[in-house]
Amino acid sequence: MSGGVIGVLALQGAVREHLRMLDACGARGRAVKRPSELLDCEGLIIPGGESTAIGLLIMRGGFLEALRETAVKGLPIFGTCAGLIMLARRVTEGSQPLLGLMDMTVRRNAYGRQVDSFEADLRVRGIEDEERPFRAVFIRAPWIEEMGEGVEPLCFHQGRAVLARQGHLLAGAFHPELTDDRRIHRYFLRMVEERKNEA
Repeated sequence: MSGGVIGVLALQGAVREHLRMLDACGARGRAVKRPSELLDCEGLIIPGGESTAIGLLIMRGGFLEALRETAVKGLPIFGTCAGLIMLARRVTEGSQPLLGLMDMTVRRNAYGRQVDSFEADLRVRGIEDEERPFRAVFIRAPWIEEMGEGVEPLCFHQGRAVLARQGHLLAGAFHPELTDDRRIHRYFLRMVEERKNEA
């Protein structure tokens, strides 16, 4: 991985875990606490947490337009769990601020409450050694109900898409940062390199 910075939006959620995973992948991670810090990033991770709270914190912190603008300019973004919800254009229930960057409809808390959290072995298309299952951690997880033509599903669980890509944007319903399996983070880092090479 090059010397560029991969930011982790540090408003809520598993920020330290994503930074730890980036370090394990040989990337330079940095907690992003102000919109101006996005300018230093070659990629950005939006971690999980409580999506309504994250949406409000994004608005109050002045991140909403800054994130939209940097995404339009091509900044690769990876959203996990609540981050997936934030990237979507539509949710099936409730009302909250969304970045609206990926053409998909998402169901929040699709698998139930915190007590319904679980792990599952998934086959993820495009990662290294993709025949080897990825042990995914689902915590109050969403799923993707509908996808536009530009959205590519990379992984399914019980018939629902739980990892998808649209160009330089990646969204996962589970928490790869809570495992020791680096393959999905390395996939995102390859997306970052691809974007740099295109530019």
